[in-house]
Amino acid sequence: MLQVSVYKTPSYDLAQMQEAVRAHFGALDLGRLIYPEQKIVVKPNLVMKRDPQDAATTHPALVEAIIRQLQALGALDITIAESGGGPYAEPLLKSLYETCGMAEVARRCGVKLNFDTGSRPVEGCGQITRRFTVIGPVADADLVINVCKLKTHCMTYLSGAVKNLFGCVPGLMKPELHMRYPQKEDFCRMLLDLSAALPPVVSFVDAVEAMEGDGPTGGRKKQVGLTLCSADRYALDLVNAAVLGVEPAQVVTVRQSIERGLCPDSLEKIELLGHPDALTQAGPFLSPRSKQTDFSSQFPAPLRPLAQKLARRLGPRPAIRKRDCVGCGKCAESCPAHTIQIADRKAQIRNQDCIRCFCCHEMCPKQAVDIRRLGIFNL
Repeated sequence: MLQVSVYKTPSYDLAQMQEAVRAHFGALDLGRLIYPEQKIVVKPNLVMKRDPQDAATTHPALVEAIIRQLQALGALDITIAESGGGPYAEPLLKSLYETCGMAEVARRCGVKLNFDTGSRPVEGCGQITRRFTVIGPVADADLVINVCKLKTHCMTYLSGAVKNLFGCVPGLMKPELHMRYPQKEDFCRMLLDLSAALPPVVSFVDAVEAMEGDGPTGGRKKQVGLTLCSADRYALDLVNAAVLGVEPAQVVTVRQSIERGLCPDSLEKIELLGHPDALTQAGPFLSPRSKQTDFSSQFPAPLRPLAQKLARRLGPRPAIRKRDCVGCGKCAESCPAHTIQIADRKAQIRNQDCIRCFCCHEMCPKQAVDIRRLGIFNL
């Protein structure tokens, strides 16, 4: 039976973090996976430069606790690596690591930060994508420690173990994949294909302080007081959905992983270790405003194309809040469809070309991109 460990972790106090991480390793017998010669990559969620207290990125205390446990088990070659939402370039990586607290963790623990901006192809047996380009350290790794931040997400609903692996794709290649797969269903199929193409992965979840609402960067902090872990990221995301207080079918990657036979269809088929009674201790999460329901299936077949067209026209879309926009261009830089331009020091979106990936909302450093909802198709 697949196993997921859940432990109450009230704060980011390093001693509490180390106790929780030791408990996860012990419950899941993860020490069997660690040996001195292997290359280990610790991959946090560093979507953008944000202070760890904002709950948009993985907290450095969890990363440090994991690294110290790996070192206690004999691991010698450990690298912290991530590709955030902007260009994959050394100066930006340096700033990202410093702002998010990873540079200090690397100094304290004596491990490497990745500044190699090279990439490598990896191949899998995916449904819609079999070949990906990923950052060099991940492609060369023997083991990836995937340290995600629990958040609701404007496009995928859940930012968890599977979604966090999208950060293995270098820089602005991520918007290219958004453009290739603008529809949520296909984009989530691609995420599962990417997950399957990567080296072995053990996933941790930072849910001490999570984010609810318009995540992954524009939501609000929510105290949850948990860390979670599993060697199976699909089962872990099924448990993450339970922490959010939603049914598995509401999270496309979870539903699709069940349909592919990668994940059980209920929590009863997963062995929950540690403190499973605490899964719902924080109560349900606020949903992202971009949450959509496709009502076209309720229409007669000849009318469904029209219903889908209307749903798209009336559905949630990003909108620039001009009074807060500073014209930095981060939204335009991240837009895969190139629908945003800067005019008179303000961003402007050509709505007719928007694919609603919400990358602009995700990457705006001033949170000046709102999610606007219109019409009956988004109730």
